[in-house]
Amino acid sequence: MIKRFFQQLSTRLGAIAALVLLGLAGPAAAQDAEYALGAGDIVRITVFQNPDLTTETRVSENGTVTFPLIGNVELGGQTIAKAEQTVASKLREGGFVLKPQVNILPLQIRGNQIAVLGQVNRPGRYPLETFNTRLSDMLATAGGIAASGADTVVLIGVRDGKSVRREIDLPTLFAAGSDADNEVLSGGDVIYVHRAPVFYIYGEVQRPGAFRLERNMSVMQGLATGGGTSARGTVKGLQVHRRDADGKLQVIEPKMDDLLKPDDVIYIKESLF
Repeated sequence: MIKRFFQQLSTRLGAIAALVLLGLAGPAAAQDAEYALGAGDIVRITVFQNPDLTTETRVSENGTVTFPLIGNVELGGQTIAKAEQTVASKLREGGFVLKPQVNILPLQIRGNQIAVLGQVNRPGRYPLETFNTRLSDMLATAGGIAASGADTVVLIGVRDGKSVRREIDLPTLFAAGSDADNEVLSGGDVIYVHRAPVFYIYGEVQRPGAFRLERNMSVMQGLATGGGTSARGTVKGLQVHRRDADGKLQVIEPKMDDLLKPDDVIYIKESLF
């Protein structure tokens, strides 16, 4: 018991210290830094000096577990410490154990998970280890945005019983220096990162191919991304092939400072001289 106490104390102090460094620690930091049990979690419950009560059980969809002598106990949404107190109280109030010392050990954490999909380095499902996990924290857990990922992140979840879908612009989020859009996540949320938009360049250029379309990228910048014209190329009569809202192909001769759009195709002609 003493060993377990110091292990828990060390873990909680480490989490609180991290929050202090981020300027987020407050009166409720100790509570926020603990994981809450959720549906699908598998736990082992033991009672000191009562080995016959040792039970491995799964938290049901309604947040309850079944435990010997006391039946169904609602533990969903409770921290480990709170859940231990709940089981101990039930055993004590029922007269089954005089002074119960309950230990709950999570074996598999499946509840309160977040799905991170799309263009991230490690897509998958990740548990919410703290109550105040934010969008940026979970993206970091998933290895960050991949090189092919867009700057816009889609967050899908449920808030106050209603389905929500938000598109969050990451550069704006961090440039503003505000956590207003750095939303606190909830169990069951889905984060999706789009593939970044691209443009294409071919013809008499140094490096023809597909390239990432940066924000407010001009035709001149797109041409520079392709290494500029080859020795036989010319920017005179430069064409951009673009599809309109109806999907019809348009061929335009833009100015060099005109902005490119997703899926534009720049064509560089061969010089006649």
